[in-house]
Amino acid sequence: MGRITIRTVAEACGVSPSTVSNAYNRPGQLSAALRERILATAEELGYPGPSAAGRSLRSGRAGAIGVLLSNQLSYAFSDPYAIGFLVGVTQACERAGVSVLLLSAEHPEGGPDLSAIQRANIDGIITLTFDTHPSVLEHARRRGLPVVTTYPGAGDHSVAVDDVRAGELVGAHLHGLGHRRVACVVGTSSSTGTPVTAVEALADLDYVDRVTGLRSALPDAEVTIFSARHNSFDTGRAAADAVLAVDPWPTAVVCSSDVLALGLQHELRERGVQVPGQISVAGFDDIDEAAIGDLTTVAQPIVDKGRLAAGMLLGDDAGPAHVLLEVSLVARGSTAPPRG
Repeated sequence: MGRITIRTVAEACGVSPSTVSNAYNRPGQLSAALRERILATAEELGYPGPSAAGRSLRSGRAGAIGVLLSNQLSYAFSDPYAIGFLVGVTQACERAGVSVLLLSAEHPEGGPDLSAIQRANIDGIITLTFDTHPSVLEHARRRGLPVVTTYPGAGDHSVAVDDVRAGELVGAHLHGLGHRRVACVVGTSSSTGTPVTAVEALADLDYVDRVTGLRSALPDAEVTIFSARHNSFDTGRAAADAVLAVDPWPTAVVCSSDVLALGLQHELRERGVQVPGQISVAGFDDIDEAAIGDLTTVAQPIVDKGRLAAGMLLGDDAGPAHVLLEVSLVARGSTAPPRG
């Protein structure tokens, strides 16, 4: 069989080429059954999908990559970690003469929305998410798009950090200081639901590897885990209610990001709780604001992570398929031995 085209798929399905095009670019115009039949036939024939714009028809390349967020797009312009990661991505793309398109996998009314992957005029995807849902990889593969994830063990290529080691570092630090009652506030990608809730099953968490590492370094400690809606300063402040409701108070709180930790630290001090005198606070990432807030944290190379992810997506596949970056503890003034 010669080159598989959109007309090949159309003839195999008994529909017009424009109907096949709609299956990829305007799915709302087709019934779910017809669209699935077209996509299944295309996959069976080995058709990767049409180019997303006329300007890329001759080269087969769009000259742009997509960065897929698990949050709404505004998150990329407000979260320090996301900003740092995108700085690295754009540095690599600028050198390669490639544009960057931001995509959101979150529907405005809540829940996943992967239609952006089908519509976007891009040559590949980097997932800036807590985890990579299998449907993301499935949608990308149907279009023949390479994917680089930022979560270890997901997909064919990844640039990630050793989150288990990160949790172990902060856990060992607190254990060495003498903490045996520890709370952990874990941010999620959701922007809906209860602000802060207690968690029993680790499988329900986005940052399960960090929590696993933390708990392994605190074998004789009581660790209370909370899931926090969204990863933001305000959510960190809201977490103070849950932390202070624990009786007796934890002597230390670890947050899954510096943004959460800084919000929690601010709120605790607003309520007259001494940090670290009464409760120590630690985070993850080592964003610039962490140094300003004298926050103990685990540093990861955020900009390098973005730059390497983009380089892997744009490269010739000569390098390793999976890169695991080092993390390090940065001990500052927000943690100290517990009183008494």
